[in-house]
Amino acid sequence: MRPFNALLRLLAPLVALGGVGALLSTGCTRGEAASAPDAVSSDMGTDRQSQRSVGDESLGASPSFFEIGTFNIRYATLSDGPDAWPNRRREVCAMLDAGEVWGLQEVLPEQLDEILRACPTKAHVARTREVDPSKGESCAILFDRENWDLDPLEHGTFWLSETPDVPGSKSWDSSIARIATFARLVDRSDASRRRAFSIYNVHLDHRGSVAREEQVEVVLARIAARRHADEPVVLVGDFNTGPDSVPIATVLAATPAFTDAWRAANPGAPEQGTFNGWKESCGTTRIDFVFTRGLAVERATIDLTRRANGRWPSDHVPVRAVVGFARDLGL
Repeated sequence: MRPFNALLRLLAPLVALGGVGALLSTGCTRGEAASAPDAVSSDMGTDRQSQRSVGDESLGASPSFFEIGTFNIRYATLSDGPDAWPNRRREVCAMLDAGEVWGLQEVLPEQLDEILRACPTKAHVARTREVDPSKGESCAILFDRENWDLDPLEHGTFWLSETPDVPGSKSWDSSIARIATFARLVDRSDASRRRAFSIYNVHLDHRGSVAREEQVEVVLARIAARRHADEPVVLVGDFNTGPDSVPIATVLAATPAFTDAWRAANPGAPEQGTFNGWKESCGTTRIDFVFTRGLAVERATIDLTRRANGRWPSDHVPVRAVVGFARDLGL
């Protein structure tokens, strides 16, 4: 395990760049549509291993650090030909199994079933965006049940519209119904039950520019009104817009501030795209983000891993960040 002082030296420049967000202190609502409960699996697992790992990198025995990622896995459609879901399912599932907490987008019910079978240590929270919860895409949250417990009162899905609790609703110039799924996760190793955070996972509209701006406001309002407002929060997802856009500026201007994890961990790096559209390059526009508040960012990567045949595992690439509880680190 890396010595504690070395961790602080590593984190110091990130803190200076805003890598540790301030803590929120307002309001309380659950924000879940009572008529549209999420599918949830969170049965208790075995005690955590003495080591946590991110891919091939050990995080050591300290529970303060964990990995969180966002990944649009691309919905299953045979029209993708060589990139259809059956041809890439194994690689996607292997990537998800190696992670700890994920916000996923475009997950069809049959895809979620296959992912859960392939990732037996993962629990989930998910609800599709359609009126009928058995149809359509979800913004599923996956988490390692050996490390985290789901707060039974703090999880759900709401619609990114003027009527967030109405299933299937859409507003403004949104082309389709869009959703956010959220969960509060509690560290199983913490006997005090105080080491916890909330994750909000979104998929903004791909066409409506006004809708994207308004949808971000809906999400930020729900975050501000959450019950455990003094705890860290992570906002992840496919924002369908780049770093210089109004929706991203709105997130970063929120009070208390959010940190763009990838930019904080890579301050001098050129922009790296996250959408490939099944083409050779992902370009230079990031549209998939991990934003943090109340967490120190140790490192963050855009995962350009390819399948064995050289093709992409999805038409997006994952964004992954290793973060730590700032309070535990004395930051």
